[in-house]
Amino acid sequence: MAGSFCSRGLPLEGMVILLGIIIFGFGIGECNLMPGKKILEVREKIKHLKSNTVSRLQRGDGDIIDCIDIYKQPAFDHPALRNHTIQMAPSYDPNIEETTTKANRLQNQDSSMNLASRLWQKSGSCPKGTIPVRRLPQKVPLKTNSLEDYGRKKPCSSPPLTRINKDISSNLQQSNRSVAILLTEGYSYSGVKGDIKVWNPHVESDDEYSTSQVSLKSGPYYDFESVEAGWAVNPSVYGDRKTRLFVYWTADASKKTGCFDLTCPGFVQTSSEIALGAAIYPLSVPSGLPYQITLFIFKDPNTGNWWVQYGEKINLGYWPPDLFAWLRGNAETAEWGGEVYSSKLEHPPHTKTAMGNGQFPDYVSGNSGCIKRMRIRENSLVLKFPEWVSTFLHEYRCYDAEYIGDYIEDPEFYYGGPGQNPLCP
Repeated sequence: MAGSFCSRGLPLEGMVILLGIIIFGFGIGECNLMPGKKILEVREKIKHLKSNTVSRLQRGDGDIIDCIDIYKQPAFDHPALRNHTIQMAPSYDPNIEETTTKANRLQNQDSSMNLASRLWQKSGSCPKGTIPVRRLPQKVPLKTNSLEDYGRKKPCSSPPLTRINKDISSNLQQSNRSVAILLTEGYSYSGVKGDIKVWNPHVESDDEYSTSQVSLKSGPYYDFESVEAGWAVNPSVYGDRKTRLFVYWTADASKKTGCFDLTCPGFVQTSSEIALGAAIYPLSVPSGLPYQITLFIFKDPNTGNWWVQYGEKINLGYWPPDLFAWLRGNAETAEWGGEVYSSKLEHPPHTKTAMGNGQFPDYVSGNSGCIKRMRIRENSLVLKFPEWVSTFLHEYRCYDAEYIGDYIEDPEFYYGGPGQNPLCP
């Protein structure tokens, strides 16, 4: 190839100009993504984390895990948490069921489908008194407009007046988001739980993502507060397209607050067993074992902290109530389901980013996004299935949802879709 290029007899001046264009063009691209100030800020942030690292783990999938002193974790950089005292464990056992159904008994007896903490411990675990923090490649946060925006969902503009539906909760109506969810509202919620089937959906562009989660929300669409936990394929945050465990929060509809995992101050991690943002293995495949993760967000009645529990017994950490206004009390809505973010929604060509596993709801074979054992907690400490639920989705031709509640002991929710398809051009 080099020979054929030189054989064209390009003049020396032309070669110099061409070389200058290549260098200049490369420089522009790099400078736009990596201005000098931002590079220094990222390096300083990484250096700060390393200075608090007690030990380091190298996972088989390539992730580097820094074991950070629990009292020097990123959460305490938040102004509201400067004098915060860590709550090492919830003040009570949150897994109190109203009734023990056959589904619950089978779930407790058979753990073959659940992904246990050992998945993160194959390369060792962090010592007590530390928390595992996944080290991000330096290039990942440099791709955001500002370091403060890194790890935060892009803020949602207000939906057009023609799209506002007064019959549903206003925090569901967000631009550049497509959801297929099951929700309950009308009461005061202090907990939400579910078994989420784990897939690895296709994500078309680096600035898009696909998630499946449980969440609690309060407030209007333009300034809502939310706490969420689930799995995500999110290249802009994690630098790849692996399926990863995540938690997320915001206190203003992601305009200036909130982020995934520990990418900003806020979430106080207490577990030394599991790293937020770590890749999940194994994954469900069609006609294979249906692997799932169990996640539970609940409020501690004594401290007001919003805890996240993984797999029935591992308390990952919590969001202190000082981060919020609406969520200082209980939540207005509890939700289960999938979400896709893209700037290519609601107009052709639609994004090809998938939700669930890219298939429309399939309750017969289970070959789609699925959440089972859905529970809420209201004012009491008892877990139960909601008295009232409803499905909500933005683009039924692109991503659909199906609630199965009749002739079944424990209701199930199926959702997902491929994005762009003949019905969703």
